[in-house]
Amino acid sequence: MSAFLMPSLGADMEAGTLVEQLIAAGDPVKRGDVIGAVETQKGVIEIEAFETGVLTEWLVTLGTEVPVGTPLAMIRTGAQDEPEPDEPLEPDEPETEPPELPEPEEPIPDEPIPEDPPYEDPGPSEPIPEMPTYDPQMRLRITPAARRLAAQRGVDPATLRLPEGRAITRADILGMAPTTKPPPPSDMRAAIAAAMSRSKREIPHYYLAHMVDLTVVDGFVTALNKDRPPENRILLGAAMAKAVALALKKYPEFNGHNEDGLFTPSKPVHLGLAINIRGGGLVAPALFDAQNKTLEALMQDMSDLVTRVRAGRFRARELSDATITLTSLGDRGVDELYGVIYPPQVAIVGVGTPRLYPMIEAGQVAPRLAARITLAADHRVSDGHRGALFLKAIDKHLQEPDTL
Repeated sequence: MSAFLMPSLGADMEAGTLVEQLIAAGDPVKRGDVIGAVETQKGVIEIEAFETGVLTEWLVTLGTEVPVGTPLAMIRTGAQDEPEPDEPLEPDEPETEPPELPEPEEPIPDEPIPEDPPYEDPGPSEPIPEMPTYDPQMRLRITPAARRLAAQRGVDPATLRLPEGRAITRADILGMAPTTKPPPPSDMRAAIAAAMSRSKREIPHYYLAHMVDLTVVDGFVTALNKDRPPENRILLGAAMAKAVALALKKYPEFNGHNEDGLFTPSKPVHLGLAINIRGGGLVAPALFDAQNKTLEALMQDMSDLVTRVRAGRFRARELSDATITLTSLGDRGVDELYGVIYPPQVAIVGVGTPRLYPMIEAGQVAPRLAARITLAADHRVSDGHRGALFLKAIDKHLQEPDTL
């Protein structure tokens, strides 16, 4: 038996509110299953089981705010077909004769029920008004998180028709067309401000920038997309993400977490992708194992992540396990973008907007597609010399797109 604890979803998180229980007590769970949802300043985040077993009980009721590390539920791990310690084992052989049952007792007669008075016709009366067949106030079953999301999106959950007995969840609300814009996420802004203030206060940042010629990799991506439908095309951002992940193999001091004065490098690259949330706010959930994925798989994961985040659906591990962050403002951005490190990470790579620059090619001035990439890194873990080599390694992979 093990306790499932309120997870830490970032260095700035101290507590969270359990708003959904998606697995009932007594139901089996597998590692990676979403078992509930927690509301924080960053929004409502799905939480996953880290073990396989049976969720025996919930320890925290819905709507309760508890500190990080508080047990939320108990999960019985191990073989599920073994009996509980207190359960008697069945005998190897069945009994030859069934046990005799005691004779049933004579039922005690009930008190006589008085007869109804004879029916008398009251004569004509006023017609009875027709009652509504559905009373949303009395019969609507909806989780607190779904109710809150419905209010934000301006939809009426009472219009949903679900199987009897099933409560409305956030997934049901997300499937409804919104009628109003969500309110400004002031809590989100407060969380971002707290995290960035701590970062600038505790982490000795240093900054580097490097101009990268993107002409070759842009041509490579264009050739890959030639016969692809629009929904399957690869964006230049996927190539940039893969180049960063590959460069980290040689420069692992930029990939990992620094906690309590101790830096722990991460072998897998869980690349945090900074994503703007509609209506305001920013999160940077992770693309897991980016170093091992093809461009096609990485692009698919990026598209899925952006879609889910902008719909308000992302998971706890995606926020807590990122080992480095990549940020870009895309075509509407600026030439240079310097990020702020998100603790406990130790580096963030920024990508300026690609545009045509006059550059020297074969001794001649020619227009080339290029962008400035930047690095903000933790001086406690690395220095400018290694940072410059890291940026040059990213450049090298982009000049050799066959390596991506």
